[in-house]
Amino acid sequence: MYRRTQTMQSSQPSPSLSALGKQFCAPRFWLIWCLLGWLRLLSYLPMPLLYGLGIVGGEFAYWAHARRRDITWRNLTACFPHHRKAAIRALARRHFHSLAIATFATGVGWWGGRARLQRLTRLRNGAVLANARRRGENIILLTPHFVGLEFGGIYLSTLAPTVTMYQRHKNPLLDALIKQYRGRFGIIQYAHKGAGKSMIELIRRGHQFYYLPDQNPGSKRGVFAPFYSLPAATFASLGRIARLCNATIIPCATRLLPRGRGYEIIFEQPLTDCLTEDDPVREAGNMNRVIEQLITHAPAQYFWSHRRFKTRPPGEPPFYAGGKK
Repeated sequence: MYRRTQTMQSSQPSPSLSALGKQFCAPRFWLIWCLLGWLRLLSYLPMPLLYGLGIVGGEFAYWAHARRRDITWRNLTACFPHHRKAAIRALARRHFHSLAIATFATGVGWWGGRARLQRLTRLRNGAVLANARRRGENIILLTPHFVGLEFGGIYLSTLAPTVTMYQRHKNPLLDALIKQYRGRFGIIQYAHKGAGKSMIELIRRGHQFYYLPDQNPGSKRGVFAPFYSLPAATFASLGRIARLCNATIIPCATRLLPRGRGYEIIFEQPLTDCLTEDDPVREAGNMNRVIEQLITHAPAQYFWSHRRFKTRPPGEPPFYAGGKK
């Protein structure tokens, strides 16, 4: 059985929606409140309809958002150099479709009841996670940035006590709303710069760690390790956290199923010794190879529109047109 633990709060309880409304009532926040209401209305729609709307919305965004389209093309061209231009464009369009579907379905994760979340979720190789729990192991879920990441984290937090790290949003209202709805089933969230001993203690006491490893940490907080043979600034903390917590690392990815059938959470076999070399650069490179393998399950659903290669090694030119090193 999964060990029950006493929850250690990483922050003050989330304020109510009415309290947030009083705190963030200035006109500069009105658009976000409108978007929240729009997501709430969309949450009542069935997933097949949200899927269709997302295809239309994603196609529009692909042609209208030139900057993100160019970033996506640049990432895909660099990571898949043997693909023809037509294949890159098709993959980029499917990425925008998937991103729009996941965006339109955000409200399903934020407001959907447990029964609805369960109906929409399929586990592949779920026995991998169940067996680790049965053995009483501490668990790190190595979870790259797929478009279904938000939904997967919310669903998994309904099954067992969960802790995660996140990047604070620059807009304080949006940051508060994301944290509130993402944590509605009790997931404990630490900002990257605020995680420390209390988070480690929670993992040691049985909270599964939903670890998002593939954000750009910059050159000061990360190391440069190969990602699709390109040097990418990478967090190098996975091996250290696993050793501190004596934890099992299970690769995990959440993908959208075709035609709005829901989501599939995929678990791979636990990593053994490939991340226990106590060599940060080597560990980061090994982790990136695991992420590459997970991407093969749904290539279009990885966050290719993110500037993954924004930070470059000293002396290298900017990776993106008009970007900074």
